[in-house]
Amino acid sequence: MTASVELALDQPPQVVNAGVGVHGSVAAHEVFRLPELWQLHVYGYSGTLAFDGFRHPIRPGHVSLVPPDTEVHFDYDAPRCTHLYAHFRLPGDGERRRLPVMQSAGADVAVLRGLLRHTIAANAQSPARASAELWTALWRTSGLPGAERGPGHPALRTALAHIEENLAAPLSVPAIAAIAGVSHSHLTRLFRDGTGRTVVGHIRRRRMERAKHLLVASTLAIPAIAATVGIPDLQAFNKICRKELGASPRAVRAASLSPR
Repeated sequence: MTASVELALDQPPQVVNAGVGVHGSVAAHEVFRLPELWQLHVYGYSGTLAFDGFRHPIRPGHVSLVPPDTEVHFDYDAPRCTHLYAHFRLPGDGERRRLPVMQSAGADVAVLRGLLRHTIAANAQSPARASAELWTALWRTSGLPGAERGPGHPALRTALAHIEENLAAPLSVPAIAAIAGVSHSHLTRLFRDGTGRTVVGHIRRRRMERAKHLLVASTLAIPAIAATVGIPDLQAFNKICRKELGASPRAVRAASLSPR
């Protein structure tokens, strides 16, 4: 069993400290607690991290996330152990993502190390740049295979990503299934289990969510918005908009402009 943590990434982190940690030369066992700060480590050594009754093996290329005010115990397997670290606050309170306390970064380890090195280099001169680099690293960590990234099946994640990138283009279920590497029927089951909708229903919903954003937040003409979300037929666009958003495109836009 692996412990996990929840963190909100809707706002950038506030970096308090970042650097290269060197441990094991003085003692093979150390205890840390940071009352207000999260800890992100990318490891270059072997050992063990333990807290709250869980013991997590540390291996080169592993990454860990420890929440604030947590007493953590480190055991080092060598007299000189190094890791890259960042200590930070998370001001966000939006949707939370669940990640393992410890996971392998796999092929992403080089990217994560680069982002943390950039965080370290920027922290003294440009806190905003350091925050941006660490924010990217945290989002990258949230996308590792061990993290819960919403719908869990890789084929479903591939299909969802393809839909998001191609909402303006024609989308068919057989073509999406082929890109995801599964059959039409298997993809249909994955969508029902993972999103509660059919593939077509999900596409329609996402198109209308993007259309609503453009109606409210932009001055694009309605025909341009319809084309942008892959429904260039204005009659069809109006019909779907009424069904999904409860009003015509003009009414949705007008409601956003009305004084409250």
